[in-house]
Amino acid sequence: MISIIIPTFNEAENLRRVLDQLSSQSPPPQIIIADGGSSDATLAIAAEYNAHIVSAPKGRGRQLEAGALLAQGSILFFLHADCQFPAGGLQAIQRHLDDQRDCVGGNFRLHFDGESNFAQWLTRFYGWIRERGLYYGDSGIFVRRDVYLRLGGMRPLDLMEDYDFSRRLEKAGQTVCVTQPALTTSSRKFEGKWGPAIVWGWLKIHALYYLGVSPKKLASAYYGKG
Repeated sequence: MISIIIPTFNEAENLRRVLDQLSSQSPPPQIIIADGGSSDATLAIAAEYNAHIVSAPKGRGRQLEAGALLAQGSILFFLHADCQFPAGGLQAIQRHLDDQRDCVGGNFRLHFDGESNFAQWLTRFYGWIRERGLYYGDSGIFVRRDVYLRLGGMRPLDLMEDYDFSRRLEKAGQTVCVTQPALTTSSRKFEGKWGPAIVWGWLKIHALYYLGVSPKKLASAYYGKG
């Protein structure tokens, strides 16, 4: 079984869509909603789908860590609520891990929605960094349960929790990027931003992280709180 952990905070606008997509998958997954204090209909929607619900202090790292504690599957899959998950996606995960016994986990090829040149550029950029072994939570990260436990799990960081985990996962063994089907996400959060500025911001965050700036301070800068 695959246990899917979805961190949420006021995700009512997106959650029903992805839960519909996940509920139609075979074999049926365990769905865990790790909520950071939603005040909208997020929890009511999760209950409609009989999802397991766990509350945690707001912050993806803390929420994912808490959600993983409820996971019963042999594969853990960390997924964002605002994605569009493809038909056959869970079967693809299972197939890759069954066929490649040395594979410890991986992610999906990320496709940004829309036909604009900008959306296409974002898709190419994320493909370029994945070729270099870099990937993040928005592309969905899956891992064998025993490997997750051996790595010490998801760390409760305010930012870069996905990068931190994917770097440890890469060192643990062979990983795979599922290219077909791809996972789709929205390009809206990047709209109005210049391509080089996106790359510069990405490089800056990583440089500060490697220089030892705390994830809490990075989160304040990234989310515009400081």
